[in-house]
Amino acid sequence: MAKKAINPIKSLKIPQIIILSAKVCAFVSKNLATKFAAKIFTTPIKHKVPKREFEMDSKSLQQVLQVPAINKKITVYHYGQSERKILLVHGWSGRGTQLFKIADELLKQRYSTISFDAPAHGKSEGSTTIMSEFIASILEIDKQFGPFEIAIGHSLGGMSVLNAIKDGLKINKAIIIGSGDIVQDILDEFISKLMLNKEFSERLRIFFEDKYKLKMDDFSAYRAAEKVKIPVLVIHDNDDPEVLVKAGIHIHQNLENGSLFLTDGLGHRKILGNQNVIKKILEFIKN
Repeated sequence: MAKKAINPIKSLKIPQIIILSAKVCAFVSKNLATKFAAKIFTTPIKHKVPKREFEMDSKSLQQVLQVPAINKKITVYHYGQSERKILLVHGWSGRGTQLFKIADELLKQRYSTISFDAPAHGKSEGSTTIMSEFIASILEIDKQFGPFEIAIGHSLGGMSVLNAIKDGLKINKAIIIGSGDIVQDILDEFISKLMLNKEFSERLRIFFEDKYKLKMDDFSAYRAAEKVKIPVLVIHDNDDPEVLVKAGIHIHQNLENGSLFLTDGLGHRKILGNQNVIKKILEFIKN
């Protein structure tokens, strides 16, 4: 059974009704507020597939895969026919088709891609998930459909790729885009977004560590990076409002064989479709 880890939710704007509910819970009971925060923290938003992703969605061979380590089913997307395969991993509240522009360019370079809707995301079952379920999904996909030459992960997907490599994923290179880094920093920001007292960040950490019997920092990206020996390209935007650029810089500093590519003005999601970013990815893969 795979170790469980809390899921670093990205700093999307939290609806006022949730902020108000958190404050009411905190007024009634600190324990109640902690449990409420934990529920929100592990519940992604399921978005409809946008029109820009329709082509990849319609042209992919899709199948449901059982992941025994977590006893959950996920939807897997096979895009292209080449035996040279690249794994794509979306971020929190994302989808298996979210990296479609990157996937389209990889097909032109005679690669195929395999991606998936993580548990509680897209077409996959469930309403809550945690980072270790992303990692377990990656390792099961590798077992069933690998080997992969390269893995590309965005945001939480970047953290998950690094952790999967640490846990045994065998690939030649990895690319992480807008990846989160230190789990405690992500918790601190989440509690701030909920407009709760900072003490709830510590309470939330203790709650997860007690529940899952783990140390949260063990899943921080920089920790995994310390054990990754293959070449890794770290891409991050200087103006990313959701995951500050210091995360990418810190991850890069802890890689043995890392490259850092910083952009400007692309934020957290536009970076996935930028032609200069895609060009850099292709150069890294070819070299």
